Amino acid sequence: MKPFLEKLQTPDGASWAWLDRKLEDGIPFQWHHHPEFELTLTLNSRGQRFIGDHIGDYTDGDLVLIGPNLPHTWVSRERVAPGPHVAQVMWFHPDWAAALGATLVEMKPVTGLLARARMGLRFSETVSAAARPRIAALFARPAEDRVLALLELLQFLAADAAAAPLASPAAAAPAAPADRTRIDRVLDYIHLNYAGGVCIPELADIAALSPSGLHRLFRRHTRQTITDYVTALRIGEACALLSGTGRPVAHIAADIGYDSLANFNRRFKALKAMTPREYRAKF
Repeated sequence: MKPFLEKLQTPDGASWAWLDRKLEDGIPFQWHHHPEFELTLTLNSRGQRFIGDHIGDYTDGDLVLIGPNLPHTWVSRERVAPGPHVAQVMWFHPDWAAALGATLVEMKPVTGLLARARMGLRFSETVSAAARPRIAALFARPAEDRVLALLELLQFLAADAAAAPLASPAAAAPAAPADRTRIDRVLDYIHLNYAGGVCIPELADIAALSPSGLHRLFRRHTRQTITDYVTALRIGEACALLSGTGRPVAHIAADIGYDSLANFNRRFKALKAMTPREYRAKF
């Protein structure tokens, strides 16, 4: 299923957009993407969220930050209490965030937060609960005052060390910066070659490091082993093929580098907590 591109309108006199969305009939499945970051607090609602290749349950107080052009949607199943389903949404462009980071050294934690949000980021229950009144206060302020409240909110969220990524690296491939670093070269090579397999000595040569130095570099930047990262890429690509095409599961497994269908099914279920056929059925 191909996501549609949503065109967002920024209000006059503002540098970012917001919406306090109230839905009596529930949150519909609308698979879409846009170039802006999106911070969404969902209230009085339970259901499922789809972000990149992630499918997970949400409930009242769910707070998620989504990176640019990462496909996503929520779909509600039931209300928590009488009243409408509520989604309080804030959108801001990457250029807006980059300009703040380049100008204000105090925004460095926020810059790190936005980098982590490339694959989608679900905040911990403790931080989400504490952010809830902050977001309510933000929406209650006059439009011209909201930008300061948003910056304070982002600074607060940046301190959440327990915030968890949602999608796999395949759902949001890393952007290539102008200056090539070792980890950029390694990731670029992996993203181009993961279906055929990657060779540790070759990656070490690309990084100009020993194999042990490569493993330390990779863990420091991705918090994963190379094997786990490649597996996540393969399963992420499988998710895109399962949701976007009608290709047989066995053919998809072969396309992403699995000669054994049983091994593919086992790896898929370990990462997604469902079989490939169950994942396809969700879409």
